[in-house]
Amino acid sequence: MAILNILNYPDPRLHTVAKPVKEVNVTIRRLIEDMRDTMYNAPGIGLAATQVNQHIQLLIIDTSETKDQLQVFINPKIIAKDGEQIYEEGCLSVPGIYENVTRAEKIVVEALNQDGEPFTLEAHGLLSVCIQHEMDHLQGKVFVDYLSQLKRTRIKNKMLKLKRAM
Repeated sequence: MAILNILNYPDPRLHTVAKPVKEVNVTIRRLIEDMRDTMYNAPGIGLAATQVNQHIQLLIIDTSETKDQLQVFINPKIIAKDGEQIYEEGCLSVPGIYENVTRAEKIVVEALNQDGEPFTLEAHGLLSVCIQHEMDHLQGKVFVDYLSQLKRTRIKNKMLKLKRAM
């Protein structure tokens, strides 16, 4: 298991649209383990494969307090949405930045688990936000894309300044 490098905004690779996973095999399972270790190490509650420069439809989430309830979503699709909520979001690819984003309050998602078995999940609240946020990554979107041009420019400049300081 390894800690993977997380791409930071405004890295153009974060805007790559992910391809479906053709087969859940040992390579995918190893990537899931590496992503899990990376996410917990960061620390975060969600991570999309796009963020670690793997452009496949894979994301992981763990919103539990104990960090022992990892959920894996391969080739996820939202099949229903309801309501609206505003949530202050952050992102491992945009460290230190938190902004309000409006998303569906409740979603129903279909995906494959780490064993390649299909499942359907109804999610509300924070889990719903996390799934939508991570699925955006698979579509080449970062949460700052929901913000005004002025805010995006400020965040981009701040991230570039941080990168130069490293």
